[in-house]
Amino acid sequence: MAEQRCLAGLDIGSTSCKIIVYDTRGNTLGRVSRDCPITRAMGAHEADAQAIADTVLAVIREAAEKHPGIAGIGVASFGESFVLLDENDAPLLPVMLYTDPRGEEESGQLASLLGEEQIIAVAGVKPAAMYSLPKLMWVKSHYPDVWKKVRRICLMEDYLVYLLTGRAQIDYSLAARTMAFDIHRLSWSHALLNAAGVDPALLSEPVPTGTSAGRIKPERAESLGLDPDTLIVSVSHDQVAAAIGSSVFDESCAVNGAGTVECITPVFTDCDSAVLARGGYSIVPFITPGTYVCYAFSFTGGSLIKWVIDALAGDARARAAREGRDVYGVLDEACADAPTGLLALPHFAGAATPYMDSGSRGAILGLTLETTVADLYRAAMECVCYEMRLNMEFLAEGGVNIPALRAAGGGARNRMWMRMKADILGVPVTALATADSGTTGSAMLAGIACGAFRDLAHASGVMVKEKETFLPRPAAQAAYEPHYRRYKKLYAAVRPLMEV
Repeated sequence: MAEQRCLAGLDIGSTSCKIIVYDTRGNTLGRVSRDCPITRAMGAHEADAQAIADTVLAVIREAAEKHPGIAGIGVASFGESFVLLDENDAPLLPVMLYTDPRGEEESGQLASLLGEEQIIAVAGVKPAAMYSLPKLMWVKSHYPDVWKKVRRICLMEDYLVYLLTGRAQIDYSLAARTMAFDIHRLSWSHALLNAAGVDPALLSEPVPTGTSAGRIKPERAESLGLDPDTLIVSVSHDQVAAAIGSSVFDESCAVNGAGTVECITPVFTDCDSAVLARGGYSIVPFITPGTYVCYAFSFTGGSLIKWVIDALAGDARARAAREGRDVYGVLDEACADAPTGLLALPHFAGAATPYMDSGSRGAILGLTLETTVADLYRAAMECVCYEMRLNMEFLAEGGVNIPALRAAGGGARNRMWMRMKADILGVPVTALATADSGTTGSAMLAGIACGAFRDLAHASGVMVKEKETFLPRPAAQAAYEPHYRRYKKLYAAVRPLMEV
């Protein structure tokens, strides 16, 4: 590959889409991002598939204009959410996001029909409404006329890869997010699909993470300003891409994706699958044969902090605007380096692991007339950390230990939050120099496909750079400990009060 060629990592998120262009020495050349509109209501969390596709194509086009010579684009995306296409490849319905509560009844039906243990043994996941298969059953039941028109079912990664290349392939890690994939045979489970009444022929071909789908279609290349030899690479679920882009390849550390969703992704070769299943942890094939990852996550992470800022921090936003500063920095300055004493439950979009309870809701305890917006801002960070510590303890019971974290995502830029994580979680936390490990991982695999890098080790050595490591502070750990013990009781205490 010519020296002047560059690589791009594309990350399709549920709220935004971004593409970052790198040279083959690991330098960031530029970034293009745009928001993707979503709608949230009590009964539905949806996005417009065509709008997402248009947004993706727009950011690619802008990146190509600014940075000619893109040799390969690695595509990663959020999981679970599917696109139903008709015979003309037009989306038939809005995309049901993973936080959408629909599919709960259908998930129970599958568990009753096949047995929960059998589903776990095959798919590596405990039946839950967040996965694609129960939601497909819901669509089939509630929109039978629409279902008759379905000719292709894609998740977001293979949807865009298909639009760009005409090849319908999905990597193993995203296929595993459907609850219809056999994680051991690395193929679609006909038993699960037949039970759900879904034709396997409608789904994309499963392929290993980092598989090239070939060259972009000539007409797409022309419309986007790309070279017709540009390779399009199926990367992975966004959390797997973040692990790759964080140099997390073995059990020595895990990646902390501090984005809209808070997620910790450890790598392992063996575990107690029954324990992990009890906590709702999915087992996902990783890029190295014989290794797996699982996801400990909260549906709200950065999104909860953003909610505090958007809903409550008007004065801080105004001050930041006047002073030409970042609102996060303004609020950080107003926070004491100590526990707030507030207890917040971060289930503003339902509970993820280890509860997997779509009916749970957020709560804030301990408010007084002296409570400030800065207190609420810091409490939002604290509760996400507490939730992740609870998850880490649960994973340890299942034989998955996490001795250190490498932090990626927008939250990795917040030193106060990184320090808090080290103190509450009790492990070193390394913030990476690039906050966008997902796009870095995608570009790494695109580079391997293009011949810019020999292998993962070579790509990692070039592309991944560390910024700062935060070590747990014993005094701070001791200060948080009683609050964490209280936090562990919070869900059980308030959950019954959420029932109407």
